[in-house]
Amino acid sequence: MGVSGSCCRVSDVQAGRGEPVIEVTAAAHPNLAFVKYWGRRDDLLNLPLNGSISVNLSGATTTTSVDFDDGLAADEVLLNGEPADSTTVGRVTAHLDRVRTMAQVVSRARVVSRNDFPADVGFASSASAFAALSLAATRAAGITLCERDLSVLARKGSGSACRSIPDGFVEWLPGRDDVSSYARSLAPCGHWDLRIVTVAPETAPKLVSSLDGHRAAHTSPFYAARLAEIEHVLGRVRASLVTRDFQSLALAVEREALSLHAVAATSVVAHVPWLSGILYIEPATVRLMLAVQHWRRDGLAVAFTLDAGPSIHLLCEAGSLGDVRAAVTQEMDGIPHQLYVSHPGRGAWLKNETGEAEAPPDQTCSQ
Repeated sequence: MGVSGSCCRVSDVQAGRGEPVIEVTAAAHPNLAFVKYWGRRDDLLNLPLNGSISVNLSGATTTTSVDFDDGLAADEVLLNGEPADSTTVGRVTAHLDRVRTMAQVVSRARVVSRNDFPADVGFASSASAFAALSLAATRAAGITLCERDLSVLARKGSGSACRSIPDGFVEWLPGRDDVSSYARSLAPCGHWDLRIVTVAPETAPKLVSSLDGHRAAHTSPFYAARLAEIEHVLGRVRASLVTRDFQSLALAVEREALSLHAVAATSVVAHVPWLSGILYIEPATVRLMLAVQHWRRDGLAVAFTLDAGPSIHLLCEAGSLGDVRAAVTQEMDGIPHQLYVSHPGRGAWLKNETGEAEAPPDQTCSQ
C-alpha cells in the first residue's frame, strides 16, 4: 500500500511511551475543503470558529522524516533539499517541543521534508506538512497516538492539518476546547469516485498568508453573516456527500468558496495599510470560474472550489474526467499552469524502508 490513495487508517492504539527510535518517515496528502475553515477563536490552539468538511487529495504528497539525535544542538529542518527559513524552523521546533513534552525526551531532531507540489498557490501545503510531521515525530519519539489524538496534535501545528490525518472525506469538529476539536472521517476513500482537477497558475507567492487571512477575517462586514449560515452549509454538503448528489454538492461548494473570498476581499490587514482587501485569486482563476459555470450550463457536470490562493480545484465524477481535462486544456491554452488530478486519498501514513506504506495495528483510541 503506497501513495496510490488506497485507504489505511492511522494507528488506533493506546497512546504509549517508549524509547526514541532511529528515524521514522511518514507521508500525508494536502486536503481540499468543501466547507472552509476561516477565522479562529483561539490562535494558540488553532481552534476554529466554524466546522469544516474536506477531502484528501491523492495527487499531492508531503513526505517527512524525523530523527531525534542527542548530538544536535538545535533542530535542523531541510525542506525540498534546502535549509528551511527561520519562520518555518520556528514553527517546526514549536511542534517538536509539543512532541518532546508528550514523550518526555529532550533530544533535538533532524527533519527532512519534501513536497511533490508547489506551496503558496492554493494547495494546503501546511496541512500535509504538519500531518506528516506529527506522525513521524511521535513515532520517532517512541510514542503512538490514536487517530483522534494525532489529529488534535496536528491541529496545533496548522489548523487544517488535522483534516489530513483521517481517510477520505473528513469533517473537522470545531469543539469547545483542545480535546474536543479534531477531525474524523465522514466516508472512506472509495465512497464516491470523485476526481479533483487542480489547476495551479504560475504566479508569484501570495501576498497575504492564510495565517494573516484568518486573523483579519473578523474585520470583514460579511463575516458574521457567513458564520450564521455555516451550519446550514455544513448540513447540505454532508448530505450531498452521503447521498452522492453531485448537483447539490456543486452549488453548495461554489457558493461557500465565494463566501470565503468575499470575506477575504473585504478584510482589513493591519500590517499592510495600503491594502484594501485580500485578493487571493488571479485572472486565470476568474477565467476558469466563469468557464466552469458555462460548462455546467451546457451539460458538463463539474464544479469549482477555491482555497486561499490562486489555484482552482474542479470537481467531477470519474466518468467526466476526460471531458473536464479537455475543456481545461482548451481554456488554458497559452496560459502557464500546472495541473494535478486527484481522487479521495488516504490519511497520514507511515512508510517503511522501501517507501511502501506500513499498515499499523487497529486497536482502540485513548479516551
